[in-house]
Amino acid sequence: MKYIFLFLTSFIFAQQTQSVDFKIAKGQLFVNPKDKTIAGTITYHFNVLRPIDTIKIDAQNMQFTNVKLNDKPISFVTNGKQLLLIYPFKKGKKWVQFFYEAKPKQTLYFIGSEANANLQIWTQGQGKYTSHWFPSFDDVNEKVVFNLEIIFDKNYQVIANGTLKEKITNGNNTYWRYRMQKPMSSYLLMMAIGKFDKKTQQSNSGVPLEWYYEPKDAAFFEPTYRHSEAIFNFLEKEIGVKYPWGNYKQVPVRDFLYAGMENTSATTFSSRYVVDSVGFNDRKYTNVNAHELAHQWFGDLVTAESGKHHWLQEGFATYYALLAEKELYGEDYFYSYLYEKAQQLKFASRTDTIPVLNAKASSLTFYEKGAWALFVLHQKIGDKAFKKAIKNYLKKHAFQTVNTNDFFAEIEKVAAFDTKLFSKVWLEDYKFNTLEANDLLKKNAAIKVQLELDQLRNTPLAEKKDFLMKVLQSDVYYTVKESVIFQLRKESYDDIKELLAVAMATKNWSIRQKIANLFPKVPEAFKADYETLLTDASYQTQEIALFQLWNSFENDRIRYLDQTKNWKGFNDYNLRILWLALALNTPNYNADAAALSKELIQYSSLDFEASTRQNALESLIFLDFFNTTVWKNLANATTHHLWQFSKFARDAIRKQIKQENKRKALQEVALDLPPKEQEIINRLLNE
Repeated sequence: MKYIFLFLTSFIFAQQTQSVDFKIAKGQLFVNPKDKTIAGTITYHFNVLRPIDTIKIDAQNMQFTNVKLNDKPISFVTNGKQLLLIYPFKKGKKWVQFFYEAKPKQTLYFIGSEANANLQIWTQGQGKYTSHWFPSFDDVNEKVVFNLEIIFDKNYQVIANGTLKEKITNGNNTYWRYRMQKPMSSYLLMMAIGKFDKKTQQSNSGVPLEWYYEPKDAAFFEPTYRHSEAIFNFLEKEIGVKYPWGNYKQVPVRDFLYAGMENTSATTFSSRYVVDSVGFNDRKYTNVNAHELAHQWFGDLVTAESGKHHWLQEGFATYYALLAEKELYGEDYFYSYLYEKAQQLKFASRTDTIPVLNAKASSLTFYEKGAWALFVLHQKIGDKAFKKAIKNYLKKHAFQTVNTNDFFAEIEKVAAFDTKLFSKVWLEDYKFNTLEANDLLKKNAAIKVQLELDQLRNTPLAEKKDFLMKVLQSDVYYTVKESVIFQLRKESYDDIKELLAVAMATKNWSIRQKIANLFPKVPEAFKADYETLLTDASYQTQEIALFQLWNSFENDRIRYLDQTKNWKGFNDYNLRILWLALALNTPNYNADAAALSKELIQYSSLDFEASTRQNALESLIFLDFFNTTVWKNLANATTHHLWQFSKFARDAIRKQIKQENKRKALQEVALDLPPKEQEIINRLLNE
């Protein structure tokens, strides 16, 4: 057997797609939330294109039984990363079937519990990680039609790629049978299970649209999914190619790793975007919504063949999302976004020397510089030629993998354009072409004013004050006025109070939010005006304003707390947690300190999402409030699948245990922790 492993080099694995073409996958899956395992019977139909003696299916830490080829037992081995089917395969159509079991360390996540009636199960296979929960293919070039049957408790909703063909309840379980019609890369396979309701719409072209939500969030449905149908209709028309999948679904899940994920026909997105109409101002889903939908064409329909060409997915999705937002919010929004990203890219290029056409490029480069490159190209060759090239590119390479030259070939067919020079400047050079960018940005009147403002950054206030006032009093786009506020950050209140009065009077919540952050402490003379920020339609502004007022005016703390005692904020309870921390830190406040402490500790528990828990833990640490429950909640956070949250918890523990009394307290708590948490805590204690 060792000889076989030595013989099966990575070179041979890379050649598999030339010898074998996998066509259809059928999976019957059983998910066990108690043990956090998954198991099932998988059938793959494939064509052998030329003789081969070993076929690989990626499978991370899985156990296999009953492996058969064309219904006859076949030899196989596993190495912890792959299932290796060993047989003298000849040309022709075949099928293989096997039963597998796995307890994934990643990509399959169990959130909440059945006991607490808040169980959610979801997958995230971005890149090449689906093989942790479903035997599949880490190579994006292997595209398969996936059909899943998922068996689960009848009281839950199950969502997967494709069209729900059948739903049969048998006893306590429901069989959900989803079917795809077209092939896709394995990383786009998904499953989501939870207590969901849904509302349906239909696109102008007749595509069924399904928007899911938790029943408790029914009142948030409209602002969460605002513009969704319009975005779909716009993108289908703008791209010029009919939506390539049978239907389109979106589902928000708790503690998701990213903003969203473009699983084929079924986008998963973070529940942080489940908002009410006030939350929509600060945390609208619109951009992520459009971005993930654009991926259904750019990424799902045509897939970059390697990381080097990743901009063909992320740059395109970013640019088309921006075009959708331009349709919704106007040209000023469009150009202000491009301006902001140009500033970021220009600054980043001082230290980031990896260009777009490099697998190691940063997200900023792949997404934003990729989008900027498309904007430049769009402007250079014109709208008609650009749309024709996009349409030809997608149709020619549908359900295939692509590289940048494939895209450029279509550009060259419709326009006399030097793609090689363009690539050198925008894709192969790490520098950002500010001159060309500014020339294009100047087409927008608001950005012309913005660029004038930029020239005045280091000019003394007295010399530019009249111009700043003129900008604030004009009808120029609000982001330009925000830039005026930015230039006031080092000035004294007395020198800028007239400017602030005009800015506050705009009634624009975003401009006023910039003012909220302007001073370390609120000037007494500005107090009355600043207090009006507490009623702005922005939970973020309210959070800033409450803290700043509480911090600046000690004698008014009780009044501010009474005024805001019923605040909750976003679904991460940002305002409520801040209020609890301030109330507990306000001497003589007429409240039940024990009850407030209990509530704050509860927000740090497993009953809530990571963002809520971290907010609560940060407040408890600020208050220096530690008991056994707090230590246990902090210890549990060290094992969370969101690396930012687990890192926060580990760093917080490192800092706290420098105090001997806290070190001893944690050592005692560690004795009662689950093994995984105990292991991490002991390691931190012994560093």
